[in-house]
This record gives sequence, C-alpha cells and structure tokens, in this order.
Amino acid sequence: MLADLEELVVCESFSADHAAVARSAEVVGAIGARLLGAEPETIVIDGVTHLRWIFGTPRVLLLGHHDTVWPIGSLRSRPWSVADGIARGPGVLDMKAGLVQMFHALASIPCTQGVCVLVNGDEEVGSPTSRHLIKETAQECAATFVLEAAADEQGTLKTARKGISRYEVVVHGKAAHAGQEPHKGVNATIEAAHQVLAVAGIGAAMSAVGAAHPVLGTATVTPTLLSAGSARNTVPALARVSVDVRVPTPAAQDWIDELIQELTPRTPGARLEILGGSRRPPMEPESSADLFALAARIAAELGQEPLRGIAVGGASDGNHTAAAGCPTLDGLGAVGGGAHADSEYVELSQLIPRTRLLAELITRSVR
Repeated sequence: MLADLEELVVCESFSADHAAVARSAEVVGAIGARLLGAEPETIVIDGVTHLRWIFGTPRVLLLGHHDTVWPIGSLRSRPWSVADGIARGPGVLDMKAGLVQMFHALASIPCTQGVCVLVNGDEEVGSPTSRHLIKETAQECAATFVLEAAADEQGTLKTARKGISRYEVVVHGKAAHAGQEPHKGVNATIEAAHQVLAVAGIGAAMSAVGAAHPVLGTATVTPTLLSAGSARNTVPALARVSVDVRVPTPAAQDWIDELIQELTPRTPGARLEILGGSRRPPMEPESSADLFALAARIAAELGQEPLRGIAVGGASDGNHTAAAGCPTLDGLGAVGGGAHADSEYVELSQLIPRTRLLAELITRSVR
C-alpha cells in the first residue's frame, strides 16, 4: 500500500492541468488494473480524464478523485516522505491514500460483482465534467462509499455535508475622469461596497436565525473576492463581488438563491448582474444514517475504536450521489490532517484498519 501511495503522490495531478490529470489517470488505472484484474474504462470529457470499473450489475458505488489542488512543481517544496509513521506529500490525504485503500479493499474481496468504481479528475474544481456521470451511476446503486479523507485525526466519518452555491455580483457603472469629471461617472466600487454589506446582511440574518430554524439551520452567506476599477484616475465602470453560500438543506439553498437574486443597486445609474447558483446540493444526515450504523457495527466486530460521525461544511461528490437518492457514507478514506495545506499528512497505521472496514462494508452491501 505504501509503494502504491508513493507512486500516486509523485505523479502530480493539479486539476487545472489536464495533461497532468491524464498522466495521473494512467498511473491510477495501472494500479487499479493490477489489483482488480481488469482494465478501467477511460472517459475523457472536455479534456478531463476519469476512470471507471464496472463489475456485474452495480449495487455499490466506490467514489474518489485523483486530481489535487497542488500546482505542478509542488513536489519540489513538499516532497514525498515517510517518517515516524507519517506520510507527506501533495495530495497524500486528499485523496490519494483513499484511492489506495479503495483498490486494496476491493482486491481483498473474493468477489467484486455488484461494484462500480468511479475515479474522477475534477472534484477539486466542483466536478463540472463528471457531475452527470456521478449522478447517473449513483441512481442505479443502493449505496455509495466516498473515499474522501476522514473528518479529523480520530477517523470521524462524514455523515452530512452542506450544499454549496457560488455567486458573482457584477456591478456595471460608468467610467469618467476621477479628477476632472467624477460626477459624470457611476462609481462601481461604491456600489460594490453597498452589495458587500447587503450580502453580509443576509449572512448575519442566517446567523441570527441559528441552528434551530427548520429550513435555514446553519446556513452561511459570505462575501469573499472583491475587484473593481481599471485605473487609479478613473471612476470604476465595473466591479465584482464573489459570494460563498453553504446550506444544510435544499430548501435553504432555494431560499438564499431568491435573496441573492433580489439584490438591487443603491447607486443611481448602477446596474447589477447576478451570475452563478447551486454548485452542489446538500448531503443530508438521512442519506447516511443506515450506512453509518452498519459501519459502526462492523468497526465494533473488527475490534476497532468506536466510529463517530459529523456534519461538515465542505462538499464532495457525495453531495451529488445523495441528491440522486443513493444512500451515501463519506469520509471513509485516510486518517490524517492538513488537507490543502503545507502540513498535509496521512497516519500510516490507519491504512489497513480503514481498508478492512471498507472491505467489509462493500461485502455486506452487495448481498
């Protein structure tokens, strides 16, 4: 497992570099073919390479991704290393160790009939080319196991995930000379400031409602990126405000979408254009409840530490499978920490226990 993990990590696979993702797919496919005894189906959509193995009529979907957030060349400053039971390197936790666990779990099962393995190459950028493929596959299955990393260093599984919406509020103003005729312009920066406060006001209202609200719950609305203007001596004619939305329920996603779409300009002559919308629907707790209970029983039978589950704010492709009506359990991958950070690491002592847990989950779920 360690040798396979090294092979995956040293093959960099930055999401934005489609050639690198294609090279990574070759490495992932070769490891999978060796362990599963079958070549994958290679699916290229808009230049992004995905892999799929299908054994019989699928009842269980094993879901992972081989792209990472790390730009090509990151290995020079964050090289693959193993010391004191810890493996480090770009993407080692998110989620190349999870892929290794997935392949070895399947290799340990006498019969893989009823299993589909799907490894996509664009999860880190929202799965724009693989989303339909994931949902289409999940609709035919009775369970999805997502090999994203555990929620924390204790191996906690992810039993719910917030949905994500992303917006861009584009402010259209009118340019003018900032020194001679500022009054003839429509200042998009000033209007953008109004919109930042308006969006923040929606977020504050969500916080005030609190977790007790039956629909909104712990929804968050956050203005993030801001840009405006073209020159220091010009009244800005254009500004952009990015908005990040996280929601626990589909109803909250719809409600907040209405509020965002209803934003109106405060500056005379300014015009707003609202771009974006839902990226991933929520993965609600009900979708994982039965599978988590099964996993907890298996962990106890294997003599492992009691399993815990938690709802998290980040999204994964498990959001799509749950929305497709397929029961989904996430966070079954590696145990470690520092995903997307320089400190990213995997605890090697947990590779085999997590692999055994997954193997037994698969076995019982395909019956």
